[in-house]
Amino acid sequence: MSIHPNIPQLVKISQIEEFKSVTKFRVFNTNNLWINLRAIKRVYDQETLRMEIIENTKTLDDGRHVIQLEQAVGSAIQSFHNAVGVNVPRSRFLPVKKTSDLLLVMSNLFAISHGSLVLSEHRVFKHLPLVKLGDSFKKVDSFLRRFGNIPDMLELDHLTVAGDVSFGRNVILRVCATHLSG
Repeated sequence: MSIHPNIPQLVKISQIEEFKSVTKFRVFNTNNLWINLRAIKRVYDQETLRMEIIENTKTLDDGRHVIQLEQAVGSAIQSFHNAVGVNVPRSRFLPVKKTSDLLLVMSNLFAISHGSLVLSEHRVFKHLPLVKLGDSFKKVDSFLRRFGNIPDMLELDHLTVAGDVSFGRNVILRVCATHLSG
């Protein structure tokens, strides 16, 4: 989310090249929207609901280049007077966007407490490990096929995997693990 002359506006990373600058954009990654339904009806009836079309260039698995047209529902925030953003600390949510994120939440790094994922009390480090999985792990089905079961990651600080690698059962990953294959 960015502030344009006192109007909150949601922007996607594909819209702004310098988006990754935390000095320019202190607040980002809107995962939840709470909207008053009466307010939606009002702007819809008044035909003032504004949602920009975003062009997102992609390359398909077969190599074809396509342009995906999309609308981010959060971009409608600019249509509402008195809209606010709530800055929620990273500890309150755990987005799963890549299989490396999925590996973290499936592991023993977390326990469920009162319906929420919490960092295991047995974790050696107080931060999450940095996990980088190669292209062989990109799709969820191929990711799952590469694990006999999810490794013990309580003592892991960093994991990098590249190439055609599979993990057996009862694997324990410690400190810094790098697996490279052909």
